[in-house]
Amino acid sequence: MTIHIKKCALKDSCQLQDVSYETFKETFKDQNSPENMKAYLERAFNLNQLEKELSNIFTQFFLIYSNHEAAGYLKVNTNEAQSEEMGDEALEIERIYIKHKFQKHGLGKVLLNKALEIAVEQNKKKIWLGVWEKNENAIAFYKKMGFVQTGSHSFYMGDEEQIDIIMTTDI
Repeated sequence: MTIHIKKCALKDSCQLQDVSYETFKETFKDQNSPENMKAYLERAFNLNQLEKELSNIFTQFFLIYSNHEAAGYLKVNTNEAQSEEMGDEALEIERIYIKHKFQKHGLGKVLLNKALEIAVEQNKKKIWLGVWEKNENAIAFYKKMGFVQTGSHSFYMGDEEQIDIIMTTDI
């Protein structure tokens, strides 16, 4: 298996959208209503929104390829791009999305290590993320990678309030 990571630019917005839709549906469609899924996908992953995020100097996206096929991506935020106020010494992993057929092949760890590399380059002191309290596989993965729960916040899937666990690790 050949793996490589590519930093995304505006021209990658359609590919990011495709991967976002596929991975989000695979992970969350069984636990959410079709209406809430549709509303969230249209809000979070429309091309205008993705292009706005790709243009933000405090946000970076990285596609990961396995044997030349887009397998997932990483989205990290610093400074005011973070979805919660965590300060200038923190880096947020907003998304590690891996297509179902590529899960359990170490790609999440590769992307997590990429986030760690960015945090070290930028002299950050901690990495944090929010993960849905019912996403047991992701929570177990982050715990295995050294993250601990440090809080929680509300997340809206359409009109339904859900709880994200905030997990943090020091660098």
